[in-house]
Amino acid sequence: MEYRMNDKEKEYRVEKDIIGEMKVLKSAYYGSQSLRAKENFHITGLNMHPEIIKNVVYIKKAAAITNFEAGLLDEAISLAIVQACDELLKGRLLEYFIVDPIQGGAGTSLNMNANEVIANRAIEILGGEKGDYSLVNPNDHVNCGQSTNDVIPTAGKMTCYVLLKKALIQLERLKLAFEEKSKEFDHVIKMGRTQLQDAVPIRLGQEFQAYATAVKRDMIRIEKVFEEIRYVNLGGTAIGTGINADEHYMKRIVPKLKEISGIDLIQASDLFDATQSLDSFVAVSGAVKACAVTLSKIASDLRLMSSGPRTGFGEINLPARQNGSSIMPGKVNPVIPEVVNQVAFQIIGNDLTITLAAEAGQLELNAFEPIVFYSLFQSLDTLTNVVETFVDHCITGITANEDRCRQLVENSVGVITALCPHIGYRDSAEIAKEAIRTGRPVRELIIKKGLLSPADVNIVLNPMNMTRPGIAKKSC
Repeated sequence: MEYRMNDKEKEYRVEKDIIGEMKVLKSAYYGSQSLRAKENFHITGLNMHPEIIKNVVYIKKAAAITNFEAGLLDEAISLAIVQACDELLKGRLLEYFIVDPIQGGAGTSLNMNANEVIANRAIEILGGEKGDYSLVNPNDHVNCGQSTNDVIPTAGKMTCYVLLKKALIQLERLKLAFEEKSKEFDHVIKMGRTQLQDAVPIRLGQEFQAYATAVKRDMIRIEKVFEEIRYVNLGGTAIGTGINADEHYMKRIVPKLKEISGIDLIQASDLFDATQSLDSFVAVSGAVKACAVTLSKIASDLRLMSSGPRTGFGEINLPARQNGSSIMPGKVNPVIPEVVNQVAFQIIGNDLTITLAAEAGQLELNAFEPIVFYSLFQSLDTLTNVVETFVDHCITGITANEDRCRQLVENSVGVITALCPHIGYRDSAEIAKEAIRTGRPVRELIIKKGLLSPADVNIVLNPMNMTRPGIAKKSC
């Protein structure tokens, strides 16, 4: 049923800003600047990421406390702002954050949306009516000592910190899942392939251990970028000079924010550089992109190995998750690896957007943080979600078709590689060509030509020995 506002909810208050007068719903906690932004930016149709809202609120709370300590805010106003922030941090009033994630103005719309919501709730706490900014002013009180230009990038880094932690939790689960499968499949011999052609035997467990190693390497790469996002420009205000910020505030704001948020933040030593440059977000995106590339490669491998089930490789079985066709009965598609591929494509595209936006900064500020954050937060969220899906709906349920794997090894001429140290490359190549031409087994041809004794052939062409460096050679 469609919700209809009652008459009281339809009442308006009139607010004034530098553009002019604007009617705002009396019930609304946002003000004229938020409403103008909503009208200006119909871009994604989405709301701001809840995590960056939370981190902007943390900044406002830390600022209210620090500005009171510096003697710049009345105690009652400071306490009211802190209470309003605490309510927001518990999830209240979030519906009044109405601005689009992609917005002009370097994030001013988000900053002012937070300032207005916090101010109007603080006004109520002090016994006033929303819109009476003589009690608590969004700019003079909530935004005291701050600028969009230091608030928004700081909140962006805090958000990256939180979202990266969530991604690492899921990547650790994926690594462990691959390690478990590597143990389970350690005895399964299959044919290795290079350029999609038969190469030499490999154990299925070795392939899965390689996947675990690759994921671990991505985790290490991601862990390194935490150092990039710990350093924030909060206190630098508009361009890094700290204009309008009290000296006590400048020294204490980041430690206070670290204390109340629990995020290990450090104030950048060069606030000008930290305000101008977005390269730290490029570094985060690069690490996320590299991880996405790894996952997509693995997903494609799984699709190949599971292809068939009868006319493809058919070496492994992926869990059946849903019907694969509306017309072909019994068809089951590798939908989970497919979604991993698609998320990777999106992340790779986002990385290009982030790179271009970071490059486009001019002089003392980069105005394109909104698109950087929209793209980067999407990359981090989708990476986390797709890895969780990959683990729960695919990796843990994979089984091996051992007979099929063994059959492909036994019928392959790729095992001929193991003969090179014993009969030489030229004779090995001739045996391979004859085996392909006649369809006769490599083993049979070697013995018939008297190149090796049956006993030596059994050792050299033992597929398990071929997966352990040096064993076959030492045994002969």
